[in-house]
Formats: sequence, structure tokens, C-alpha cells
Amino acid sequence: MTSFFEILTSGQLLLAALITGTIYATVGLGLNLVYGTMRLLNVAHGEFLMLGAYVAFWGFSLFNVSPFLSAVVAGVLTAALAAALYFGMLRWCLRNPRMRKRIEPNSLLIFVGVSIILQNISALSFTGTPRGYQYLSGVMTLGSISISANRLGAFVFCIAICIATLIFLRRSATGLAIKALIQHKEAAEIVGVNVTRLEFFALCAGFATAGIVGALVSMTEQTTPFMGFPFTIAAFIVIIMGGLGNLAGGIVTGLLLGFIETYGVAFTSAAWSSILLYGVFVLALIVRPEGIFTVRQVVR
Repeated sequence: MTSFFEILTSGQLLLAALITGTIYATVGLGLNLVYGTMRLLNVAHGEFLMLGAYVAFWGFSLFNVSPFLSAVVAGVLTAALAAALYFGMLRWCLRNPRMRKRIEPNSLLIFVGVSIILQNISALSFTGTPRGYQYLSGVMTLGSISISANRLGAFVFCIAICIATLIFLRRSATGLAIKALIQHKEAAEIVGVNVTRLEFFALCAGFATAGIVGALVSMTEQTTPFMGFPFTIAAFIVIIMGGLGNLAGGIVTGLLLGFIETYGVAFTSAAWSSILLYGVFVLALIVRPEGIFTVRQVVR
């Protein structure tokens, strides 16, 4: 039997935890960007990830297009769908004072409907049969660590997205304006931030992130119309534990979630995966309901 110490020091498990955590962090990043700027509870986030997976699957199956190139196409497509949803419905909700006051519960109902519609359209169009393909499935070995090229590629792609996002938020004028909008919308408006433009940009960027991750995930997981729900739940765990609107905290929490899942399953069994994730989630809500990385405000 493998000892506790051997499991804890396994380079293979460490790499698996990093890959899983990076995917969770990137999925949560898109959801957190939308919630932080617009206070929209996008429970259809996983369905846009699913659409990205189908773009990559059909792109490779029909035209032999690399999933990494399809990831860019998926990002553009899901951003376009975000724009259509914004101009078709969300803009009216955000501009209506009565709707704006209840934007969180209203958006929850809207996105539940969007989720159901996308799932059923996908099932009618592609059937519920799981679909998969092989791309860069060869295994590379470095010492005692083995990894398939497609998982390594997805890992690098997700890291690049997270790093690029953090640099963008810290160094660009638009990124700093988004951070100001996340922290305090009214104050951002007072200093001249174009809130409407930034909200639209954040919505498209958040949806595009989901589509890109979906294309990457399709290389290692089967694609189905209902594959998005677990990713939606993971993304909500990430942003609630990391702090709503705290993008950097969400990325760190995504990595933490990957470690909890990977090592928890290694020490127990695969059946404990959901129990561990939700258990940690509930514990975090009890101990730090404002989020692990949210600075507590002292009321005097």
C-alpha cells in the first residue's frame, strides 16, 4: 500500500492538483468578473463552457482544427452570445431602476432559463450521446511524473489567461477602472468611469473565458449537453470562498480547490470528491462567510 508520506510528496499528484486547480481558477475568473462588475448570478456559466467544448469537438472532427485554435473561436462565439443577451435583455434590466434594485434575484431567474434553453437546444442538436476525440494524447515523462500533452497544453493556456488578466487589471487604464467598478460602482461613476461600457466588456470577457476553458476541457473529458453544471458549481465555490468580486482571491481559491479535490480523493476514494468540496465550502461559509481572502471591515 502507498504510504501517507508517499502520497503527500507525490510529484504526479502535485501536478494533477495544479492542473485541476488552474482550470477551476479560470472558470471561476470569468464568473467572478461578471458578478463583480454587474452583480449578475450567472448560473448558466457552465453551459457557455459546454458550447466551447462543442466548438472544439466539431472543429476537430469536421475540419481537423486544433482545439487551441478552436478555443479562440469559442471565446469569440460565447462573447457574441453575451452581447446578444446583453442587448436583448440585460441592458433593459440594468437601466430599469426597479429591476436594477433586484438585479441579483432577477438575474438568477434569467440565467436559469438560459441554462435550460442551452442544454435542451444542445441535446436536440447533438443528442445526449457523450462525444470525445483524441488530440495530443501522447504521454510525456519527466522523472517519475507523467502527463499527456493535451493536459499540459490546457494547463499552460489557463495559466496564461489568469496571469494576463491580473496584469491587465493592475497595469491598464481599463483594468484599473474595472477594479474601481468592482469595489464601488457609485464612486467609479463619480470619477468619470463609463460604467455601462465596462459592464458590457466584463460580461463578454467573462463569457468568453468560459467558452475558452470548455474548448480546452474537451481534449480530456467527454462533451455532453449537461457537462456544464459541475463547472458552474465549482465556479460558485471558488468565487464565494475567494470573496465575491475578488479576482485574485478567486484564482488562489481555485488552486486550493484543486488541491483539496486531488489529494482528498487520493487519501480516500473518488466517491468522496463532491463531499470534500462541498464540505470545505460549507465550512468556509461558517468560518469566513465574507470569503477567505476578503479583508474584514471593522465597524467603529
